[in-house]
Amino acid sequence: MTTKVFVGGLSWGTDDNGLYRAFEKFGAVIEAKVIQDRDTGRSRGFGFVTFEDASAAATAIDQMEGKQLDGRALRVNEAAERAPRSGGFGGGGGGLFGGQ
Repeated sequence: MTTKVFVGGLSWGTDDNGLYRAFEKFGAVIEAKVIQDRDTGRSRGFGFVTFEDASAAATAIDQMEGKQLDGRALRVNEAAERAPRSGGFGGGGGGLFGGQ
């Protein structure tokens, strides 16, 4: 079973490859992804690393929390599941005639 790890406090210069290299020593990494702003394409300062197994993820969390990467101290913990988004445009009584 895979385990996803949240990595916060990333330098603006850290890319997917740099994130991968920083975490691969703890076990098999399936994916390392720095999250980018969709409008500017710049890093948002956090990312996720997905490990093949939970023990590698736990070791990475333990060993990398507070450590420096590209000059920044990292915040590392197990990623929380994302809450499902509601579809549509929000609903409510808005619109042209606003619930009248």
